[in-house]
Amino acid sequence: MNLSSIIDKAQDSEFYLWLLNQGLNRMIPFNKPHGFKITSIQPDKIRTKLPYKKRNLNHIKGIHACAMATISEYTTGLMILYKLDVKKYRIIMQKLEMDYHFQAKMDAFAEFSIDETWVENQVEKPLQKEDSVVIPCEINLYDKNQNHLSTGKIYWQIKEWKKVKTKL
Repeated sequence: MNLSSIIDKAQDSEFYLWLLNQGLNRMIPFNKPHGFKITSIQPDKIRTKLPYKKRNLNHIKGIHACAMATISEYTTGLMILYKLDVKKYRIIMQKLEMDYHFQAKMDAFAEFSIDETWVENQVEKPLQKEDSVVIPCEINLYDKNQNHLSTGKIYWQIKEWKKVKTKL
């Protein structure tokens, strides 16, 4: 079973959503201590949770800026991987920009959405003329009280695998 089929099943099943979260913790062990969790996933939208817990806190007991940046990368990357054919395209983060607006003192949530039209206009059409594209993905984090915590802009480089050169 591949990632896309598990995500498809996770849209309608708590068990498959749990399975997806467990699998991602194993596939991306760096993120496991953060306790990131996909709370919902739909064909065009993902929502993730960054828990307010000791491992994610900074010296003044707010959620650390790096944890907020990482959940922003994680959320956008998962949705892009879900929408693109990972056997055809290589996705790699090129740049990450963050603006912080409010100190996070409770669980934080990130949402990101893209649809088939976005994929066609931002990825498929440009790649007919270019070897690679860099797409900026804007994502906002909010806490449970709807305080706007941060705005992230994650720049993903997308390239067809057949055009990837791994040797100098």
